[in-house]
Amino acid sequence: MAKGKQGPEDFTQNAFRVFQEAIGEAPKTEEPEKNKAAQELGRLGGLKGGKARAAKLTPEQRSVIARNAVNKRWEKKPQSS
Repeated sequence: MAKGKQGPEDFTQNAFRVFQEAIGEAPKTEEPEKNKAAQELGRLGGLKGGKARAAKLTPEQRSVIARNAVNKRWEKKPQSS
């Protein structure tokens, strides 16, 4: 199944696509144009997210979060054989 397709291709469609690729005439797929304004807004939110969250937390809350993170990192991993 080709990437991005909803269902399986018909046998003849697939054969035709393979033939086109073999002779170098594969149809070019166009990517949809992205909204630059939305990309910038998303980036801005991502840049300030962690700092804004940390500023709202009390020192006790930050300590609990950090302790949980350390415990998670140091947990014994199950042995895979």
